[in-house]
Amino acid sequence: MLDIMFWLKKILSQLFMPVPLLVLLLLLVLIAVWDKRFIRSVLSLVIVLLVFLSSTPGSNLLSFPLERQYAVNSHAISKGGVVMVLGSGHDDSVSTIAIQQLSSTALARLNEGVRQLHLCHDCTLVVSGWSGKEGTRSHADIMADAAVELGVARERIMTLPLAKDTIEEAVFFKEKFGHTAFRLVTSASHMPRAMAIFNHSDLNPEAAPTDFITRQGWWWQLDASNLLSSQRAIHEYVGQLWFRLNHNNNDVMSQALDRQTK
Repeated sequence: MLDIMFWLKKILSQLFMPVPLLVLLLLLVLIAVWDKRFIRSVLSLVIVLLVFLSSTPGSNLLSFPLERQYAVNSHAISKGGVVMVLGSGHDDSVSTIAIQQLSSTALARLNEGVRQLHLCHDCTLVVSGWSGKEGTRSHADIMADAAVELGVARERIMTLPLAKDTIEEAVFFKEKFGHTAFRLVTSASHMPRAMAIFNHSDLNPEAAPTDFITRQGWWWQLDASNLLSSQRAIHEYVGQLWFRLNHNNNDVMSQALDRQTK
């Protein structure tokens, strides 16, 4: 009896969650307009996509091919090596404490960067990211402050505060370090595109993925977190396509460098 009540509570509570509730409302609308063929077709497609993208199997089907390409890296780093952590946003209105200003993705990346730093003696931590608007501190500076709050000595941190995206992060890294081998830290779903960009720039990255979004869960549970995971995976597929099209037709790395020198 207790098991039945437990599952009944789980299932009923789903009906009040945003995604399942929206699916239920769309189904009601679909029933109401069943005799209108075009509207019925569009609503059916919307429902199918919403269910697929917000389900664990659906989001995992999109994210797993991206995240399985590089395993967690716990190998030691040579003395005096470099750990490069790619940026991912912050909000300075949240708190005066840098760690709390970081987005969940940025914090996951930085935590892994600090862990990688512990695998090396006398390594340099490189953090990146621009401010986004005038008069505000760069994301790289916030990441540096957060790293200090996590126990990293300030003198071991280097910032790349002008980099707006992964392509520019590769450009600025190359300007500072040349062809030095380094440990590259970013989200597991973003790692394939990041490695392609850094390798295309003739650099020598070694992947250290983190922030994995492929997770186990109930197949029937529709959740906004799965919807977000699907969105992140789709963003990466679109980004990979854009990079392939552009770097085959023109040198996007040179274009990024040109923008910085003007």
